[in-house]
Amino acid sequence: MVSTRPDIVLAKPEHLSRQWAQRIVDQHVSAARVADVCVDSVNVGTSTRWRITVQHDAQAEVPSRWFIKTPSLAWRSRLITALPRLLHKEVSFYKALAPSLPVRLPKILAAQTRWGGSTLVMADLAEFGHRAGQSGEALTAEQAVQVVDNLARFHGRFWGNAHLLREHRWLNGFSQQIEHQMGTVLAVPLMKRGLRRAGGLVPTRLHGTALNYARNRRRITQSLSSGTKTLIHHDCHPGNLFWTSSGPGFLDWQLVRAGEGIGDLAYFMATALTPEVRRAHERSLLQRYLGALSEQGIDQLDESGLLRRYRAHLLYPFEAMVVTLAIGGLMDAEPNLEMIRRASAAVDDHDSYAALDLR
Repeated sequence: MVSTRPDIVLAKPEHLSRQWAQRIVDQHVSAARVADVCVDSVNVGTSTRWRITVQHDAQAEVPSRWFIKTPSLAWRSRLITALPRLLHKEVSFYKALAPSLPVRLPKILAAQTRWGGSTLVMADLAEFGHRAGQSGEALTAEQAVQVVDNLARFHGRFWGNAHLLREHRWLNGFSQQIEHQMGTVLAVPLMKRGLRRAGGLVPTRLHGTALNYARNRRRITQSLSSGTKTLIHHDCHPGNLFWTSSGPGFLDWQLVRAGEGIGDLAYFMATALTPEVRRAHERSLLQRYLGALSEQGIDQLDESGLLRRYRAHLLYPFEAMVVTLAIGGLMDAEPNLEMIRRASAAVDDHDSYAALDLR
């Protein structure tokens, strides 16, 4: 159930109270009563993420452990995420598109967005025995197969759906335009700073390529979205997955948009797999993705063309991880550096800049 009521936005930390929790419980069980709210943890990154325990008398209907996302309390992170309204976009996704996705998603208890703030409340994954993925963790080939199968399933659901953009203009609307404008203006200084902070993790021979990417970011972004559109996650690293007894689920849809499906695969394989595992399995994973799309009646792709687009799309996760390091405070440093190491190896292996069509 997703809330549209105007009174659950947490504008300030002190608004996280028993009365606030009661308003959410009321939407599910009107006769239930909230006795207390305990804040278990607070993590500040691109958003502020609260874990709380809510003591109430309707535990059969409403979970007692909640996970809450609000705008970041860190000024630098808030500056980066507030203007493009990333949390607003995620709330819009859960309200408008999540019910039609053929993949596992967290259980949403309430969601509200308006000018001045957004709040997303979901059941804590631990409530159901699920495990949240960790940024920088290395997935196995077997786990990669499961993720690729899920990506193919939800990409196939929206493949070539022009109606998607017409009906949900927020997908590639104001927020994405602001992202592109900010990225274009800041691309070169952030890439330089990120490469400097990464030190020897990025081979020197890639520095020129990385700076060429930054200088040509607008054209490259256009090139990377020139293929058939579908719904994509656009931030598919291991920290944005969760694991159940029967497979993976997907978290953090702040960057959701219409784009090329192969971009999600490139992002996933560049960040979630060690170079050794990726090299051993990426061709078979790409073939599996192609086959899964074909089973859904999508057969306009061929393996050589898919591989070329995969090579080009590896540039984005590399940029994303280097820029994340440059900004600081968006992700813990150790997993950020590990994913830079993996992504730079993928770009180096595939000479990704050469795969771009910049005519």
